Amino acid sequence: MIRPPRLHLGRSGTASRLELFFDLAYVLVIMQLAIAFVDDLSWAGFVQLTGLFVTIWFSWVAFTLYANRFDTDDLIFRLAKLLATGAIAGCAASAADAVGSKAVPFALCYLASRLIIFALYLRAWRHVPDARPTINVYLVMIGVSSVLWAVSVFTPGDLRYLLWGTAVAVDAIGPALATLRRDKLPLHVEHLPERFALLVILVLGEAVGGGVRGVHESGWAPAGVAVAAIGFVLAAAMWWIYFDIGARGSADELEEAEEESGPEEEAVDERHDLFVYGHLPTTFGVVLAGVGIEELVLHPDEPLPSAYGWLLSLGIGLFLTGVAMILGGTQRSWRAVWPWPLAAVPLVPVLAMLPISPLLPGTALVLTGLYAVLLVALAVVGTVRSRR
Repeated sequence: MIRPPRLHLGRSGTASRLELFFDLAYVLVIMQLAIAFVDDLSWAGFVQLTGLFVTIWFSWVAFTLYANRFDTDDLIFRLAKLLATGAIAGCAASAADAVGSKAVPFALCYLASRLIIFALYLRAWRHVPDARPTINVYLVMIGVSSVLWAVSVFTPGDLRYLLWGTAVAVDAIGPALATLRRDKLPLHVEHLPERFALLVILVLGEAVGGGVRGVHESGWAPAGVAVAAIGFVLAAAMWWIYFDIGARGSADELEEAEEESGPEEEAVDERHDLFVYGHLPTTFGVVLAGVGIEELVLHPDEPLPSAYGWLLSLGIGLFLTGVAMILGGTQRSWRAVWPWPLAAVPLVPVLAMLPISPLLPGTALVLTGLYAVLLVALAVVGTVRSRR
């Protein structure tokens, strides 16, 4: 029932059921953030969504990287992971007003999750002496971050959010700093791609949910239903682009680099870093696209260009940029992402600027249709290209 941590005891290429349960708490946070942004579609709301999404994303990454190396699935690890799941569920309960009246509950729940991952790394430090140089980096970064979150609980006003931003920045540079060491700790390349793929599939579900919520709130208005149907095609095309091309290609490259170079080679670690960080714009782009689809379903005849069209444009652009980072980073070549998919990124905002309203009724349907054609074409071209 109790097994000390050992390197690479995580399930090879297969996420555990505990990890799947753990991810649900993060999906709840993302869902609450998206709903809050729909209710406050402003620049302030966008900044809050961005900051809190990045915050919760790096929390997920911290637990994922630990489990990738030290998951023993023993009683202590299970209890710690379940407690962390409860803490993140608390973040979900306060996320909609985290920058407001629920700031203290959000900070306390997030702090609890940081202390749990800190304790897990302390346990690994004790039982895996060879891993201590890398673990020391994580302990310092998580420790500094935890102190900042603790201080923020007692800090009033905007200074509290400045402390949050500093803490997240510290967490963000931790994984990159760990790979700069000569005695760095390798990652399990079979398990890592599946974990990130699971997160992408969950946020894609939120993108589909945006269209569903829009249809429900619009009372199944025919124009809104048509936009939601095209929005589903958009989400399906993003699924195709990521899973059939981006995820498959990057996973193959990581495994080949590991076999050819060995985990101690610097090139392999660079691939890991770009693979991990590339999923931040990928997942955030999907969330923004989902909010954009929901708003376009609710406002199918809004004159364009509009804030809703720009939101969808930004989401698609970030998604394609993230896929390019993942593929180009793991293959360590710009040729891997040029002209596909980078050549399409400048075209994305151009479509959002088209003055469609004087020409045709149902402006949202026309705009989402143009983006659907673009993404489906990218899926087809990318699939043919990857097969070759």
